[in-house]
Amino acid sequence: MLSKKIETALNKQVRIEAESSQIYLSMASWSETNGLEGISKFMYAQSDEERVHMLKLMKFINERGGHAQVTELTSPKTNYETFQEMFEELYKHEVFVSNSINELVHISLTEKDYASHNFLQWYVAEQIEEEAVAKTILDKINLIGDDKGGLYLFDRDIQQPNINGTKK
Repeated sequence: MLSKKIETALNKQVRIEAESSQIYLSMASWSETNGLEGISKFMYAQSDEERVHMLKLMKFINERGGHAQVTELTSPKTNYETFQEMFEELYKHEVFVSNSINELVHISLTEKDYASHNFLQWYVAEQIEEEAVAKTILDKINLIGDDKGGLYLFDRDIQQPNINGTKK
């Protein structure tokens, strides 16, 4: 059974994962309307992945005797000056999510909820990967600079599996 403190913290994370999905969906739409097909496909996939993270949390909360809550979400940003700005925000957001997951792990240990602690280890590993992918992409974007040919190749290559050495 979940303590109320853990249940509340997990429900906060449900909202963060839902908002993450919305943020990436908005980024996908912006990319698509700006002719960045590869980036939009990548962002649509990221949005789907964040929704899966949210659902996994909801199932866990309910299975452990809590009640997963669906709450109102904050509207995501819809416009970016550049694709670089968008990916900088993506990276900052992943760091924010990692910090939130780390706080959940801390709460689970403080509450001596080892089942939740064990469950959260998947999220810890996932966030290590998410941050690494975002940082690798940002590094590549910084190498491209203002080169339109480089942007074209980047947009094409980001669609390919394992571009960042990960499962993405």
